[in-house]
Amino acid sequence: MKLIKFVVVAATILALVGCSDQSDPEVSASSASQEAEASQKADAEAKREQSILAQINKLADGYDYDKAIKLAKDDPSKKLNELVRGLETEKKDAQAWEHPDQIPHLFFHSLVVDPKRAFDEESTAQGYEDYMVTQKEFEAIIDELYRRDFVLVNPADFAGLDKQKNMSYRKIMLPEGKKPIVLSLDDLSYYEYMQGDGFADRLIFDKKGKVRNEYVDASGKKHVGAYDMTTILDDFVTGHPDFSYRDARGIIAMTGYNGVFGYRTSPSQYPDNKNLKEDRETATKIADAMKKEGWVFASHSWGHIATGTVDLGRFKRDMKLWKDEVEPIIGKTDQFIYPFGSDIARTGSYSGTKYELLKEEGFKYFYGVDGTITAWMQQRDNYQRQMRINIDGLQFAKEQRGDRPVLDSFFDVEKVIDPAR
Repeated sequence: MKLIKFVVVAATILALVGCSDQSDPEVSASSASQEAEASQKADAEAKREQSILAQINKLADGYDYDKAIKLAKDDPSKKLNELVRGLETEKKDAQAWEHPDQIPHLFFHSLVVDPKRAFDEESTAQGYEDYMVTQKEFEAIIDELYRRDFVLVNPADFAGLDKQKNMSYRKIMLPEGKKPIVLSLDDLSYYEYMQGDGFADRLIFDKKGKVRNEYVDASGKKHVGAYDMTTILDDFVTGHPDFSYRDARGIIAMTGYNGVFGYRTSPSQYPDNKNLKEDRETATKIADAMKKEGWVFASHSWGHIATGTVDLGRFKRDMKLWKDEVEPIIGKTDQFIYPFGSDIARTGSYSGTKYELLKEEGFKYFYGVDGTITAWMQQRDNYQRQMRINIDGLQFAKEQRGDRPVLDSFFDVEKVIDPAR
């Protein structure tokens, strides 16, 4: 019995020893869970850091060093904190643009996508050749502007109201060699007369919620993509963030008599448009999205009137139509771009009834046209004024004749001209 009892006890002890050598299933599962959780947290943190790093890089590439430094400094990640020193060095090396009253401004109209249809035998062809550039020409121009170290700026970047509520120049901080420039686009309405002539038809939202162009080719096939200045420039800045100062894009001069963005949004001109309410809502959303992207909207008058010569009654009626039909879509603006370059004054200071009306409506930035000088600006306590160079067939021809050429400061006309012109 003793022997049997001993064997049983020994077997029991061995069994217990064997059990003690095996891991507890519950403990193993818990450990694995903790490891998995830790790995997930590490992955999530790495992704978060990568996202913040992308934001910091974008801000720094766009010369907004203060925001980039704050983002890096305030982050809990030591890796991102270490970026502060380098960012502060970049900020220190940036210099204020030394000629705040000498900033060039180039302007365009909607781009010709299909030269064969635009430059055909129809009566509109000469106008297109005179006042438009092709998509190919525009893309070559912005490539050259970028290569020559120009950087896009918006009006509020170079001038604004000071503490005394007077207009004054602001410092544009750029690395040595970089030069500010303003771009603008007139008449982003896709007027009825342009339909079927090789231009984009309208602005829309694509499936990802991005503002794109809708374009119908010669065969009737519909395309969605970048087919005009605004969408092409948006894509270019995405790929070249250092071409834009603090996410600037440009100024868009709007009229209202044919609607906006390719939508017939004017109640006075399209009372029978069954989609009027929907079109106005869509256009408003597009305008809001573009403003977030960095675009600035300007009044180009409702009816594209010659503001410098039109009678006062017409001027007032036009301003009312602008407020009723366009302002609710694009929002209130302090920018005014003169149609036809028809300024209300020559080179002297503004005064008189028309200026008082514009001032009363809140306009503080004004733009004329002068294709004979690289930059012209005028500042007074109540306003900022700038002349624009027209980039079009007429200016190309003037440059080729040697008639007071100015475009060679920005690009070589011979190199950008589309052979289809």
